[in-house]
Amino acid sequence: MATSIKQLLQAALDVVMPRTCPVCGAALGADEQFLCRACLTDLPVTELHTIEDNAMEQLFFGKVPIEQATGYFWYEKSSPYTHILHDAKYHHAPRMAQWLAARAAREMPDYFAHIDAIVPVPLHTSKLATRGYNQSEFIARGIGEVINKPVTNALEAIRPHSTQTRKGAFERWQNIQGTYVLRNKYASDLQGKHILLVDDVVTTGSTLEACATALKNCQGVTVSIFTLAVARLS
Repeated sequence: MATSIKQLLQAALDVVMPRTCPVCGAALGADEQFLCRACLTDLPVTELHTIEDNAMEQLFFGKVPIEQATGYFWYEKSSPYTHILHDAKYHHAPRMAQWLAARAAREMPDYFAHIDAIVPVPLHTSKLATRGYNQSEFIARGIGEVINKPVTNALEAIRPHSTQTRKGAFERWQNIQGTYVLRNKYASDLQGKHILLVDDVVTTGSTLEACATALKNCQGVTVSIFTLAVARLS
C-alpha cells in the first residue's frame, strides 16, 4: 500500500514537473529512478572488475601500488551517457550518481568484500563553495550504504587546480601535483586499513594517483579504486 501511494504521488508530481531521462530525454515513469528502463538496460558497463590487470589498473603500474581498480560504465565523449556525469557534476543531480554507485555495489559484491573504509576524491573549498556539493562524496555514500562501510573525508585539496578536461596526460599530472594531502586527524584511524578511493570518472588517472599517494602516507594502508565511469582506454 505504501509503495502504491508513493507511486501515485510521484505520478501526480510528474504531471506538474515532468522528470526526464538524462540519456535519451524520455519522460520517466513513476516507477523509474533517474534513468529510463531502456537506457538503464543499455548502460555500457565495463565488467573491468572481472579482468586481472585490467586497463584501468594498468594506469597506475609503476606509479603507485594499488590492490585493484574498476569503473562501472564506459565514458565516451560522443555518448549520450556522458549526460549522467555532467548532470551529477554541474546540474545538481549528485543523487543520481549515488543511486548508480549503489547499483554497482550490489552488482559486484566481491569487489567490495574486503573494503574497510571509503574515501572520496576531495574538492578544494573554493570549488565546493561554488558547486555546493562534491559528487564523488555522493558516489562514496552510494557504495557505503550497500556495503555498510564508513565514508570518510580523509583527504584534503589544499590548493585549487585548473580544469583537467583539455589537458594531455603529462599536463594533467603536472597540474595536480601537491594538491592532495592526508588529514592528520584521520591518520591513526586508517592505519592498516583497506581503503576504497572513489571518483566520478577516470581518464589518465593523474588525480587518483595523487590521492592514492597521499593515502599511502598512512602506515599499512592498501588502496583500491572505484569510479562511476571510465574513459575508453587503449
